[in-house]
Amino acid sequence: MFYAGAVEGTDRWIRPNQVTVMSDEQAEMLKDSDRLAWVEMSLSRKQARPAVTWYAGDTREPIRDETLRHALIPARAVVERTNIPTTSDKPRYALEAQFAALFDEGLVGASLESAISEWQTSHLSKAALSRQRLVKKGLVQAADVVSVTFPNGEVRALEAGPSSAIAKAVIEEFAPRFLRRPAVLWLSQSGSKVVKRDDDLAASLGLNIDASKALPDIILVDLGDEESGSDMLFVFTEVVATDGPIHASRKVVLTELAVDAGFELHHLAFVSAYLDRSSAVFKKNVPDLAWGSFVWFAAEPDHVVTLQDGGDVKLSWLLK
Repeated sequence: MFYAGAVEGTDRWIRPNQVTVMSDEQAEMLKDSDRLAWVEMSLSRKQARPAVTWYAGDTREPIRDETLRHALIPARAVVERTNIPTTSDKPRYALEAQFAALFDEGLVGASLESAISEWQTSHLSKAALSRQRLVKKGLVQAADVVSVTFPNGEVRALEAGPSSAIAKAVIEEFAPRFLRRPAVLWLSQSGSKVVKRDDDLAASLGLNIDASKALPDIILVDLGDEESGSDMLFVFTEVVATDGPIHASRKVVLTELAVDAGFELHHLAFVSAYLDRSSAVFKKNVPDLAWGSFVWFAAEPDHVVTLQDGGDVKLSWLLK
């Protein structure tokens, strides 16, 4: 977009297939005449495709859908002109003016950091800001450990990494939001490393946690509220950074483990926890997520997705 001068307010726009004909050789031609010639060529029906390009010729749709419509436009970094028919092949995308201004060579150091912060605050949604903070925190902690504070105040250290960032969010953000009296029975990391195992609490509840079995990443327990008579609830949670959500067969296995350990079916809940719903791993997992389970995103901690197993349930009942 910069190469084509497609910035909001200039009345210059690009279309996705132009991106697929950009090459290193062309990018080195920085004269205005070279850039204008490229724009004219790339918009022509007789466009000459270089032998080596940045993107394959069949990537037009992913650029349009995944990069522009589902990423840059929602983030308000790119604008789309609306005065042309949706079926038109005219170019329609440009960089948002204030976003483009962040690339001013005169902005450096503290001035650049301040300008970026101001743009983020004024343009990004609450979820996007939360996502950005989570990513930044993960980068800062990349060479260190992730400290997790449990509901009882106990602090444990996890090995740094995407899974630990999500596990931390599950325990510190999800549990207090969605459970009345949360506690952690079990927390493990990759390689079957047990980080937290509360045998005393399990014993007091009449449960036997068998570490030799295929337990989930986290087992939370809601101890309930005696005054209101609310039931105890056990929450089997899978932390999904790359794969491994609660799918149908996994739910069956965990249910069997729960029954063998003394759980009752109506006291069970199953949660797949992700960093955010724009992640590639969540999009890949959607077709396999188990009905009758929940999905939670660390970037949007106040919300939870219910995969309702319909049966005789009517939509009007769910909307009450």
